[in-house]
Amino acid sequence: MQEGLAHVCLVTPSMTLTRAKVEVNIPRKRKGNCSQHDRALERFYEQVMQAIQRHINFEVVKCVLVASPGFVREQFCDYMFQQAVKTDNKLLLENRSKFLQVHSSSGHKYALKEALCDPAVASRLSDTKAAGEVKALDDFYKMLQHEPDRAFYGLKHVEKANEAMAIDTLLISDELFRHQDVATRARYVKLVDSVRENMGTVRIFSSLHVSGEQLGQLTGVAAILRFPVAELSDQEDESSSEED
Repeated sequence: MQEGLAHVCLVTPSMTLTRAKVEVNIPRKRKGNCSQHDRALERFYEQVMQAIQRHINFEVVKCVLVASPGFVREQFCDYMFQQAVKTDNKLLLENRSKFLQVHSSSGHKYALKEALCDPAVASRLSDTKAAGEVKALDDFYKMLQHEPDRAFYGLKHVEKANEAMAIDTLLISDELFRHQDVATRARYVKLVDSVRENMGTVRIFSSLHVSGEQLGQLTGVAAILRFPVAELSDQEDESSSEED
């Protein structure tokens, strides 16, 4: 965005879709009279805020990048969250941590590529996108410590927990979908689909992010269970002794 021009775009790994273009004529500041300029700016911010709410599905979007030259992004975000507090807008307030402010040369669409290519932005973006995964992994470790019957890892054990429809959150590394053995790869895909069908949450970790590396040390697949599955722990001992 820049003063008077904003593009709301949806960026996926394969394409960039323009969801909305907001244009508002902003009069120049006059000496001793800024009211027209300020009113127009407020109208512009309001329209951008409406476009964000209309076009962004926060259930799916992991990060909202607000890019602009100068202080436009800061002023806009201040305005938006002040309005959200005033109107008790839970959608914006609950997703505040997903907003990331970065520099761009303008509000034109081509400036988006510059912003995304900035290495500093790329690393902040991967941290923000991975925030949900980091929390899920943290929850898994806590569960493993306090209620080990509700924390499983390794494909066999996780599949057994899934058969019992016990999986609340599945943690899986994207690396497993690139497994060389087609049959093994299909097992992982089937597991993910099945957990989703049973109303479980699936968290896919990037193997390039620290959290994905940590999950990789736990075989790349783990699950937080809805309820303890004690028999599995017994079977685990039997199966591990058989494997030995």
